[in-house]
Amino acid sequence: MSMQTSIAAGKQYLLDTYAQVPVVFDRGEGMYLFDEEGNKYLDFVGGIAVNALGYHDAGLSAAIAEVVEKGLLHCSNLYYNTQAIAAAKGLCTLSGMDRVFFCNSGAEANEAALKLARKFGHKSSPARTDIISMVHSFHGRTYGAITATGQDKYHVNFDPLPEGFSYAEFNNLESVKALVSEKTCAIIVEPIQGEGGIVPATVEFLQGLRELCDQKDILLIYDEVQCGMGRSGKPFAYQVYQVKPDILTTAKALAGGIPAGAMLSCDKANEIFTPGDHASTFGGNALAMAGVNEMVRRLMDSEFTDHVQQMGSYLREKLVQLASLYPNLCGEVRGLGLINGLVLTVPPRKVVDACFERGLLVASAGYDVLRFVPPLIVSQQDIDNALAIVEQALASLL
Repeated sequence: MSMQTSIAAGKQYLLDTYAQVPVVFDRGEGMYLFDEEGNKYLDFVGGIAVNALGYHDAGLSAAIAEVVEKGLLHCSNLYYNTQAIAAAKGLCTLSGMDRVFFCNSGAEANEAALKLARKFGHKSSPARTDIISMVHSFHGRTYGAITATGQDKYHVNFDPLPEGFSYAEFNNLESVKALVSEKTCAIIVEPIQGEGGIVPATVEFLQGLRELCDQKDILLIYDEVQCGMGRSGKPFAYQVYQVKPDILTTAKALAGGIPAGAMLSCDKANEIFTPGDHASTFGGNALAMAGVNEMVRRLMDSEFTDHVQQMGSYLREKLVQLASLYPNLCGEVRGLGLINGLVLTVPPRKVVDACFERGLLVASAGYDVLRFVPPLIVSQQDIDNALAIVEQALASLL
């Protein structure tokens, strides 16, 4: 079957929810994906910050194979399983949090966090149920998560949305304070806004949120779905800022490419949920937890996270140099670790398409940013190769 035949079948049978590029990937190796015709693509999308270990990683493959060999891929959460207990202990140790709820995606993790926050608020009299999010944030596409997302384009045609959400300006503490009331139970924020355009929080902003939440007995929720699991150069981005949340959500790279999500809690958030309050049929399944355990093992190694920091610095340095060569097309470079963005004066889609034609996968973020979220195993040579193609793409637009 030709790749065009495969694409036609995909268009016929898959619901049209993605503006998909006309390519069908068949296998991966290291930093590269290969399509059905054998064409090779250097991947700086990484499944959108999912495939942290690249493709065909020996450690991840062995972890999966061990679970498959034992024959237990899933059992009900009415029972414990060995992989889930190990993953919970490892993830709590890695994150500095206390307890964890496992699910299957970032949206699910954020839904769990929002429910926990509302139940926390109901312990007050009168109940506190309002949640503050940030303009340009993104928290997922399920109903609670999409309502917490501070971008109108995701809300159109899906009203009525759940009540009780408001949106402050990111990195503007006074804007947040202006929205806090006696009904506020939680503030949710991404330490690094991803879909909003790769915008890191300032230390002062997160410190201010922490102080505000402590003063008002409000839960501080960090959405680290995209920027967590080593992407920032630390296991979690909050560890770069050294400002700890009450609740932390993560997913994407959590299991190295196997669907998994997690909501972690500490201190006063630990005892809010009780049996029956929340659940996930597949959350904590042994197959996904094997991936979590391998990711935790890798992130416990400081050499791994040091590599992320070094490659991130190198990538930003090279992006700044590239931007200086094309001042009419490029603006500032933003990011931390290996989540980085290059602001463009042209539609990012033009550059994304030009790179694809030359064998490089990159993505956009926001309305004017070219996003770079490669597997965390990326090398200097990979970065040089990728940016050589980006330069060719930019030159083609002059």
